[in-house]
Formats: sequence, structure tokens, C-alpha cells
Amino acid sequence: MSRNTVDKALSMLRSLPRVALNNIRDNPGSKMTQKRGRAQHGGDKHGAGNKGSGQRQNYMRLGYETGNWPFYLRFGYEPYYKGHHLRRQYPPLTLFQLQMMIDTNRVDISKPIDLVSICNTGLFRLFPDQHQFGFNLTEEGADIFQAKINIEVQWASELVISTIERAGGVITTAYYDQHSLQCMINSKKFFERGVPIPKRMIPPKDAIEYYTDPSKRGYLADPEKISHERLVLAQKYGYELPVIEKDSSYEMFLERKDPRQIFYGLHPGWVVNLKDKVILKPQDEELLQYYNS
Repeated sequence: MSRNTVDKALSMLRSLPRVALNNIRDNPGSKMTQKRGRAQHGGDKHGAGNKGSGQRQNYMRLGYETGNWPFYLRFGYEPYYKGHHLRRQYPPLTLFQLQMMIDTNRVDISKPIDLVSICNTGLFRLFPDQHQFGFNLTEEGADIFQAKINIEVQWASELVISTIERAGGVITTAYYDQHSLQCMINSKKFFERGVPIPKRMIPPKDAIEYYTDPSKRGYLADPEKISHERLVLAQKYGYELPVIEKDSSYEMFLERKDPRQIFYGLHPGWVVNLKDKVILKPQDEELLQYYNS
């Protein structure tokens, strides 16, 4: 090998990069990339799969039928079908839990109990943004419940109503729109904002029947018809209806909210100033007419 050839080879090695793992490559054309074939059916399924595996599932989900009432009453759902993502939900509150809150003085039975009272215990929370519209008072603990109370819930079964009334109390089912619920679930935070108390909206069409039904103790039902239904329910379940007119808490049992009212003792349009401990009431005629309508 001539001297020139050796020098040329050495100079070439000096200019070429060192062989390392990061610069090793296969020889061009040594590997062939396999292309995707036309699959088992020759491409005639258009990506939809076999016999229904990719079809839309247009069917009514189990548990939404109108005849399946116990399911809804147990888990806090309304007994009529709507879209599963739009249906109003009522988280359950059992009679056993209610009795325990009364026994531990978390709830004052000398005053009417409503959604605000239940949320103020810190044991239950509502999420209106998840279509929760209040509490469903359920039957668990009906055999031990003994408290005389005036309670307002959003849903209750016949057995729950009879249990409350057999113990000498009264129960009302009432509807609250989502804006009203936002005020009630954290009333202290709402009052700190210093805004007027809004008026409660009336129930939507698909709920108006429930809240005007005296057998459901709806807050829009005729009071005389409710008194009649109290007697009918007592005869059905075989107990003697207590005479609440002779009870020392009779005045408390009579307390009811106006259909536009959210808080007991406070009317729509009022502004509660917690810092100065005063209540500001509207004086303008237009405002009075708006909040009273």
C-alpha cells in the first residue's frame, strides 16, 4: 500500500464520526414496512365492527320505567322518566339519620326543620350543579322514629309521611329552584354578599302535579284536603291520628313558608346585613310589587 493511500485513509477516519449506538442505522432497503391490510371482511364494515358492536344504543335504561317507583323512592329519584342527565335528583336522608341528628342536638325541633337546617348540620351537602334539588326523606328507621317535628323536604314516600304524622308531627314537600338552593346550602355566605333575597320560582310543569297533591303533602295543595288525607292515611295504616291542636307546639306546627319564600322569617327582597346586624327592606313600589308577585 502506497504512502499516499495510507495518509488518505487516516485523514478520512479523522473526519468521519465515531461509531456509537446513536448513529447506527440499518442499510437502506434492508427492512420493509408492513402495510395495514383490508382486515377480515375486506373493508366492507367501514370500521363499524360486527353485528351491533358499533351501533348506537337507543334504548331506555333499566330503572327509568314509570312503574318502578320503589327504585326511585329508595335512591332519591323522581318516578317519571326524563333524560338521565337532566332528571332531577333528590339525595336520600333517612329517618334514622334524622332521629340521630335530633338526639345529638344537631337539629332544633322547637323550630321548623327545612333544607337550611339540614345543611347547617354539616353532615349533608347538596350540589345543585349536579341536578340535585333537595332531600328525599326515606323509610329506613321508620320503626324507631318518635320525634314531633315540623319538617319540609322535597320528596317523601307514603310510609315516611305516616311515620311523621303518627309521631304527632307534620310534613310538607316543597320545590326549590336551583338559584334558591344556592342561597340555602350556605346561607351565611349568601348573606355576606349583601344582595336581596330572591323569590322562589314555581315548580316546572312535570313537577307541579306532585307539589299540588294533598296526599303527597305538597306545599301548593289545599290545606283542607291535606287534613282529610291525614285522616285517610291514619285509617289505612291503622293508627290514631294525634290531635296537634292540643299540643304545646301547635303554633310551631302551623308555620309554613309562602310559595315565594326561601327562608323562615325572611321575605324576598330583604337584605340581611350580618356585620351591622340589621335587615334592610325595600321601600320602592316597583320592588315591592316585583317581590310580592
